[in-house]
Amino acid sequence: MSCDLAQVGASAISSGDTTWMLIATGLVLLMTPGLAFFYGGLVRSGNVLNTMMMSLVAMAMIGVTWCLWGYSLAFDVNIDANHPFGQGIQAYIGGLNWLFLNHVTATEPDPIGYAPTIPHQLFMAYQLTFAIITPALIAGAIVERMSFKAYFWFLLLWSTFLYPPLAHWVWGKGWIGARGVLDFAGGTVVHISSGVAAVVAAYVIGPRRNFTSQSHTPHNVPFVLLGIGLLWFGWFGFNGGSALASGPLATVALVNTLIATSAAGLTWLLVEWILKGKPTAIGIASGFLAGLVGITPAAGFVLPLGAILIGSLTSVGCFYAVTLRAKLKFDDSLDTFPIHGVGGTLGALLTGIFATKQANDAGSDGLLFGHPELVLTQLVGVAATYIFVGVGTFVLLKLLAMVMPLRVESDTELKGLDVPEHGEEAYGVDLGSQTGF
Repeated sequence: MSCDLAQVGASAISSGDTTWMLIATGLVLLMTPGLAFFYGGLVRSGNVLNTMMMSLVAMAMIGVTWCLWGYSLAFDVNIDANHPFGQGIQAYIGGLNWLFLNHVTATEPDPIGYAPTIPHQLFMAYQLTFAIITPALIAGAIVERMSFKAYFWFLLLWSTFLYPPLAHWVWGKGWIGARGVLDFAGGTVVHISSGVAAVVAAYVIGPRRNFTSQSHTPHNVPFVLLGIGLLWFGWFGFNGGSALASGPLATVALVNTLIATSAAGLTWLLVEWILKGKPTAIGIASGFLAGLVGITPAAGFVLPLGAILIGSLTSVGCFYAVTLRAKLKFDDSLDTFPIHGVGGTLGALLTGIFATKQANDAGSDGLLFGHPELVLTQLVGVAATYIFVGVGTFVLLKLLAMVMPLRVESDTELKGLDVPEHGEEAYGVDLGSQTGF
């Protein structure tokens, strides 16, 4: 008796799970234009298009490279124990069987079992949206001075040599995931990696030429608020979709994302109000973002009260990190490391404290539930990410600097990058495109 393998695969696919993951994929993709508005509002008017382009070019480039090689390097795993290369290498990097999306079909689930109830192509597309936004986050540290040409090539190199191995280590059955590190939706893979890369890039490229002598106030705060709204909306797909199915776990992640972010925004507002006298729109937006970052690794592993505490504690930590960065006069332009690096680190470690199998049987119990060793396990994942991404980013930028300038000329930087780099201006000459304001 013969059977159609495509029909067998299709029979395992759930229409409900597929529908939710199609929606979640669209939601996560929306986060990158949301990031463009968030970052774009924080810079001077003469740099808004250049800053937003740094997000949009990631959508263009990685949308192609992920299909050609990135997805295979991140998630392909040799399931044949007798394979001549053995099982050792796949703890660190994926295989080549899915290059050019070979064997990645829309009629069957993936053969590894990452998402057994949705089509393989849909799982690939969902992971693509993560691969897009992660390096786009790095741009926040080096806006208003990095050459777009250098950024283009840096984006290509970083998304090829750093993101796929790290995603494989954590989510692709690599060594970090095998150690029991919990990262539900990207605390290490997305936020710590982009935050660490951002601080390294800011160090290598150097501060803006007028950083200490001139104010760099946001030119469009409503853009920032629109951006955080789009990010929060998309984050429901980011965290809720990481359940890879429609059901109780997606609900847990979505609810935790909602309430942790609310708690973080409230905490930032109150701390800023008490310490600085006035609650600001930029402040509450930053608090919301800190909460979104902090809950990401924990979203599917904690109870609602744990989510509230994670959001609030992460918000306080990020608030003081932003304050310290300003005191040190280090030019991480849009506080990428203080929010994403610090927030991702706190979120990962707090997951080790608040995680419980009451929320997710497939997770682990943390410190508060009798297993303090989970905090140390989480620390291993955090430390490995810092070292790998920090060293890797430094090497890539130094190699790139050997063949092209990393930053624009002084007069271009002072005028603003929109016209010199892209031949366009956002608001017209009357608003001072030649001055950057």
